[in-house]
Amino acid sequence: MALINVKNITLRMQQHTLLHNLSLKVKRGEQWLIAGSSGSGKTILLNVLAGLLKPVSGTVTTNIDANHAGKQVLLVTAKHHFKDTTNTSNLYYQQRYNSQDADQTLTVLQYLQSMVLNTSGPWNVERVMDLLLLDKLSDKSLIKLSNGETKRLRLASALLAHPFILLLDDPLAGLDYETQQRFSALLQEIIASGITIVMAGSGFEIPSVITHVAVMEHGNIIQTLPVNEFTPTQQNDASEASLMFLSDLLSQYKTSSYNKVVGMENVNIKYGDVEVLSDINWLVKTGDRWALFGHNGAGKSTLLSLVNGDNPQAYANHIVLFDRKRGSGESIWEIKKKIGFLSPEFYQYFPTDQTALQVVESGYYDTQGLFRPSHPAKAAKALDWLKALQIEQYARHRLKNIPASAQRLCLLARALIKSPDLLILDEPCQGLDKQQRVQFNKLIDAIVEQAQLTLIYVTHYIHELPDSINKVITLKNGHIHSIEEK
Repeated sequence: MALINVKNITLRMQQHTLLHNLSLKVKRGEQWLIAGSSGSGKTILLNVLAGLLKPVSGTVTTNIDANHAGKQVLLVTAKHHFKDTTNTSNLYYQQRYNSQDADQTLTVLQYLQSMVLNTSGPWNVERVMDLLLLDKLSDKSLIKLSNGETKRLRLASALLAHPFILLLDDPLAGLDYETQQRFSALLQEIIASGITIVMAGSGFEIPSVITHVAVMEHGNIIQTLPVNEFTPTQQNDASEASLMFLSDLLSQYKTSSYNKVVGMENVNIKYGDVEVLSDINWLVKTGDRWALFGHNGAGKSTLLSLVNGDNPQAYANHIVLFDRKRGSGESIWEIKKKIGFLSPEFYQYFPTDQTALQVVESGYYDTQGLFRPSHPAKAAKALDWLKALQIEQYARHRLKNIPASAQRLCLLARALIKSPDLLILDEPCQGLDKQQRVQFNKLIDAIVEQAQLTLIYVTHYIHELPDSINKVITLKNGHIHSIEEK
């Protein structure tokens, strides 16, 4: 008998059919990968299996051990729902860099202890902290966690609910190389505790524990097969028409030249007794294209917060941005006006009711969403950017409801619409499959070359950088480990 039996389901949302007469069986002892490109329907299917979305037709049944005391089916997604100590959700992006406000959130240990509802299962706080390498983070505030650390914490908290079936949405995205290498062993221990795994991913990176693959395309399962018979398919590059449209937009770009886009001398950042950055010396000149590397928690996000104007400790250090020393009278908005910024953490804080078009237009004002009447000319330019990036079909869709690849391109359009002098891309390809990452980086190469942009690019995929990268800085435990010319 199947643990999960999906039979002929169809799902519609906002007059769009997202899943089409789809069927799938997951049997005991099987571990499944739902594979496909971004937008194929993988995440939507996981939400149906978790009972969070209801199909308009067809059935989803599960056969769970009647004696199982934990959650029957649990979904772990990329988006967190952390609350502060007042048990509300009013966290904001810059909160992680303001020590007083950051103290209003739980620590990792406090959060995990609060998630324990049943102590009779195989998982406890000590075991999940050891398995997910969270011991050294036990006293760290939730708001200060890196993206990869947050993903590990969310998986740890899921295990404390003792699920019978664990659904993982693109679990490898955002993890550093070391954690990615450990991931198969981590899943093996989870499976050994009696949990069945169903995960979504591109199909280009498959943990060794996976036994079967379901291939999705345009809301359909087009193939199910044993994992050893599966080969991921390649995808087409962006069309020439799209690149020409993009070229027209970039021809209107006018960037400025600076002696120091970023200048840091002996920069140190501490929170209490914890030193996050130590003795940082870094010079970014106009036209530089930097790659920024480092393990989860190495200090990359804190370093970027000093550049992007989000960290108040910048005033206590010698930092020059766009030829002006911080604290010499410039406002945070003057700094942000010159910077286009994209980050997976940033996405967490956008209002859920904002459309893709509103999100792009909000880039003119450096706000996380559009909170003023739309300006016709600015909205038209926002639509032009969506067309250039081939995602205009999502213009009126809420950002949260569009595919991960379209979300990343939408936030890229938001970063570019105001013609910034510096483009900061913090893990921009998170949620994209291998081919989409290659295509995205070709797009970045075309943009920075034609617009003569200065670039800082953060990624864990060292071998998949844009060709335009010409310098590399690597952080390790808050120190500069190396600076190299490419």
